[in-house]
Amino acid sequence: MNIFPYHIIDLTHALDTKVPTWDGQCGFTTTVKSDYSAFAEDVKFKIQNISMHAGIGTHIDSPAHCIPSGITVEGLSLQHLIAPCVVINISAQATSTYSLQPDDILKFEKEYEKIIEGAFVIVYTGWEQYWTVPPSYHNNYMFPSVSLEAAKLLLERNIVGLGIDTLSPDRPTDGFQVHQLLLGNGKYIIENIANAQQLPAVGSLILALPIKAAGLTEAPIRLIGLVGYKNKN
Repeated sequence: MNIFPYHIIDLTHALDTKVPTWDGQCGFTTTVKSDYSAFAEDVKFKIQNISMHAGIGTHIDSPAHCIPSGITVEGLSLQHLIAPCVVINISAQATSTYSLQPDDILKFEKEYEKIIEGAFVIVYTGWEQYWTVPPSYHNNYMFPSVSLEAAKLLLERNIVGLGIDTLSPDRPTDGFQVHQLLLGNGKYIIENIANAQQLPAVGSLILALPIKAAGLTEAPIRLIGLVGYKNKN
């Protein structure tokens, strides 16, 4: 009998050599250091090495990614990495040039509830549909994003972090202002989120679990959604 009180949603893309990356290069490889045949017949192991960019796949940006004095990944508080989750769905209007606007947030809050302090906010754009076609997902750095004005409003709500199902909440042509604003205020950003459409707009919980390696400004994560959590504030 399953006594766990939540429905579990995997919000993480699997890493392989074909995943979309920021610069269009592979960024992820595995090599076999020792195969089963190298061991005695009664004890067998396969031992592998991994090589990858820190900011690949579903990954987290810590404040130090943009802010020289900011904390790195291992310093992020578990109190912030486990948080109530809000999903703002803009997939109906999210073209490659669309950016989340303050009105989208206010419309969401009118329909559901005001975004609570300490929430993690996912912007669901539907861009994940192109994940298995990297040139389309990358699209010469043109993908749905978040406007600076919307980011400022989310900052006013005192969110712990922002997530999106694209390469970034910023397009390069916008000057990475959302990164600067949020990371500069001690928040974190999670990019390339999977399956966000399976979460409810409100009422879920996220667990963002990066590798705890010292000094990283970015790190791949296993992002998990737990549906059934009810905020008691």
